[in-house]
Amino acid sequence: MRKKILIPLIVITLSFSSPKSYMDETEVVSHQTSLPFHLPEDQIRPLLSMVSSSLQMVLVDHLEKNADWKNLIRHKKMAVGVVDLRNVNNIKYANVNGNQMMYAASLPKLAILLGCAQAMEDGVLEESDDVLHDMRIMISKSDNDAATRMIDRVGLDKIEQTLRDPRYELYDPKRGGGLWVGKRYAKSGKRRGDPLFNISHGATVTQVCRFYYLLAMGRLVSWERSKQMLDMMVQPEIHHKFVNSFDRIAPNATVYRKSGTWKNYHADSALIWGPTWRRYIVVGLIEDGDGEEILQELIPSIEEVLLENSNDAKILD
Repeated sequence: MRKKILIPLIVITLSFSSPKSYMDETEVVSHQTSLPFHLPEDQIRPLLSMVSSSLQMVLVDHLEKNADWKNLIRHKKMAVGVVDLRNVNNIKYANVNGNQMMYAASLPKLAILLGCAQAMEDGVLEESDDVLHDMRIMISKSDNDAATRMIDRVGLDKIEQTLRDPRYELYDPKRGGGLWVGKRYAKSGKRRGDPLFNISHGATVTQVCRFYYLLAMGRLVSWERSKQMLDMMVQPEIHHKFVNSFDRIAPNATVYRKSGTWKNYHADSALIWGPTWRRYIVVGLIEDGDGEEILQELIPSIEEVLLENSNDAKILD
């Protein structure tokens, strides 16, 4: 039997209506054992309408306690986003450098995944075993050949069209850009940089958080396609960065994830679903030689942020 540790936390009183205890927050989602959520459309609010000043304050405070992180943040070489999903009626979002577009290596394969799901739904891509296999290993193993085959099947135009679709707006010039794929994951092929910064494979933490949020809500393409994409993202087969930390501190957690690495550019993103209290999205983009270690260290810090931003002591698994 695993030991449970009761950790007391100092509670900061903030002005917001109807504060809930941690147990209340957990009860809201305790019946939801799998994703996506089953919610009426009118109950799904835009993520950017749920920015939390209290979560923002705690996030910035924790990140800037580390002098190296503070310096990276100040020079816009570190961006972090977090979405607290513990209470589906009180979802909270906070970020640092949220609209700062950065090179994200393989993380934008999420955009290919979405473009292909949309193409299958539209009937312009055959849903074959080979296609589904490539979509899975493109994410779980970050297989560049599979990603390139998927790009060739649907085309960069379809991927861009899907990202800019008014239903998603995952690349939005008014908000600093976002997810972008403008080149095959291969040496050959034309390069199409994004309109704002000429980045070939880019992301902002805000738009990656929105990707995961819309996916969790079943709002990417359809509820069924969202579930299909989640199934392709679960149980990542590369155990570094965020997953290295989850293997240590929450080995039983269900992790939906996509990361990326190229030279000094390190990116990771994940949706964590249990056990017990863990229900959150986290995204980190780093431009630094120690980026992988920073992303590993980021997870315990984010969990401290989430626990401190709750209203009661917590039982950790």
